[in-house]
Amino acid sequence: MKLEGKTYLEILESGGGILKTVRETRKASLEKLVENGRKILNRMMNYGTTTIETKSGYGLTTESEIKSLKAAKMLNNEHPIDIIPTFLGAHAIPPEYKGENDRYVELIISEMIPKIAEQNLAEFCDVFCEEGIFSIEQTRKILNTAKKYGLKPQIHIDEIVDTGGALLSAEIQAIQTGHLLKSNDKGLKAMADAGIIATLLPGTPFCLMLKEYAPARKMIELGIPIALATDLNPNCWTESMQMIIALACYHMKLSPAEALVASTLNGACTLQKESQIGSLEKGKKADIIIFDVPNHNFLPYQFGVNLVSIVIKNGKIVVGAT
Repeated sequence: MKLEGKTYLEILESGGGILKTVRETRKASLEKLVENGRKILNRMMNYGTTTIETKSGYGLTTESEIKSLKAAKMLNNEHPIDIIPTFLGAHAIPPEYKGENDRYVELIISEMIPKIAEQNLAEFCDVFCEEGIFSIEQTRKILNTAKKYGLKPQIHIDEIVDTGGALLSAEIQAIQTGHLLKSNDKGLKAMADAGIIATLLPGTPFCLMLKEYAPARKMIELGIPIALATDLNPNCWTESMQMIIALACYHMKLSPAEALVASTLNGACTLQKESQIGSLEKGKKADIIIFDVPNHNFLPYQFGVNLVSIVIKNGKIVVGAT
């Protein structure tokens, strides 16, 4: 449907996109989710990723959201990659609540968030604040409830239209805010003043075949810290942060050095883990990637291949020479 020119929201309206994945996730067993996750984590590690944030949001029932987060917890216990879990029950309106958005929001705040917090299954709570999905008012309500239960707020906003989400991000002191393709200048300035990190996801407009990418240079000029991430999901399937670095340089005009910092230390800041990971410093984890390149400028320059030679996680070689 994408290749035929259908938009993200048109595909969603037809029952595809997120809703297709929701049907499959609801049917899948916990063991199947763990098996799938293990394969994905192995590929990510081979491309040099040593810490990830993973989101739920493809079950959209209390039971299946908890199932997804339990799968993440099991994988974190068995896999070398560190996994930081985020609850994203507010990802789409499930089919059984179509036209009753407020009733679904009530389920999220009265049942999902309390149960997930009680079982300690997530560190963060995220909302897809977008026209026709979750409004500013609904997003505010969900995230303020999440904060009361000890979940840290983040939002992905203004991916398709400008909803004013950047202003809300500053208002609720989100730890990070994702996408931001359409955010207005007033909202971006508010984010800069509030010190909100912008997590940019150039793989998403690439896969949606959009010409517009997040205005990274404007954000940097305003003083907004930039992080990069894969946005790995069924709509944007890449495990390669190397590909994301290339897209960030070619389409958002980041320098290789800026893209490297955005993928390491700034990424650690989005998870509030900068005291443990993200740079090579005494007292931090020995998470180290050795690339087979002359210098860091080759990371975006030589794209479409895996440039990793060795991956070290917590001081142990997990990929490459032994």
